[in-house]
Amino acid sequence: MIRTKRTGRGHAHGGGRGAAAATAAVAVLALTAVTTGCGPQAAGSTPSAAPPAPTSAEPTDDAKPGADGTVTATPSGSPEPSTPPRSTPPPDPQGKVLMASGSQGKQVRELQARLRQIGHFDRSPTGYYGTVTVAAVQSFQGKRGLTRTGKADTLTWQKLLGMTHVPTAAELDPPTTRPVAKPDKRCMTGRVICISKNSRSLSWMIDGKVLSSMDVRFGSQYTPTREGTFSVYWKSRHHVSTIYHSAMPYAMFFSGGQAVHYSSDFAARGYNGASHGCVNVRDEGKIASLFAQVHNGDKVVVYG
Repeated sequence: MIRTKRTGRGHAHGGGRGAAAATAAVAVLALTAVTTGCGPQAAGSTPSAAPPAPTSAEPTDDAKPGADGTVTATPSGSPEPSTPPRSTPPPDPQGKVLMASGSQGKQVRELQARLRQIGHFDRSPTGYYGTVTVAAVQSFQGKRGLTRTGKADTLTWQKLLGMTHVPTAAELDPPTTRPVAKPDKRCMTGRVICISKNSRSLSWMIDGKVLSSMDVRFGSQYTPTREGTFSVYWKSRHHVSTIYHSAMPYAMFFSGGQAVHYSSDFAARGYNGASHGCVNVRDEGKIASLFAQVHNGDKVVVYG
């Protein structure tokens, strides 16, 4: 009994101090939990119960129509505004655009040929819808009371079809870039190489009939091509200039050192360059054919 009481007193004293220490530790842990917020859940502990799922009367996050066809409110309690429908632009009164700047192909070539028939396109069809074609279409539209868009829309195309005929092969793919000029009267008899500086074209004619035509370029202002009536006095198939050391294939000389001949520079650079007085031809196939037909003594007429 005496041992038991002594032990009891010792336990009671120690227990009091232990209980106080335990109480203080719990308080510290509680304060720590309040000040740091939610931390990771300890292993083996029981997770708190999840909040109940929202009922049909509670708001959702997607604001989609509910089962009854009504729009469910957002969490703020106010209905989400519906997206207004996009306005559709009114249709173009002149219809669908068929061709515009940058278009290319057979239909563009036909458009250009038809515009050329009625004086709105002043050069040979190229099949490419560039600035010249835009201007030609605007000119046609303005004359017909249409909006001058420069685009070949349905209404513009239909009006053009009604005013023109189906282009011929020669109209779609003429022999020269620019229209061939009306031949000078000196070209109307005999065998003549008829050359127009204004249209920059050469026509091979026999008794007033044009057999072939081709693009040509001339000398610069410092070395101009002479104008007048001449005759071919020498033909040289593989000629090379003794002055400039440049090739002059299919050369047909008609006035001193000036000749009609093929020019690879003309073929490559077009009208950006000039000759030293000769008549340059850029189509090698055409000049080869002409060279085979022309005889020494045939007439050459060069006019403005």
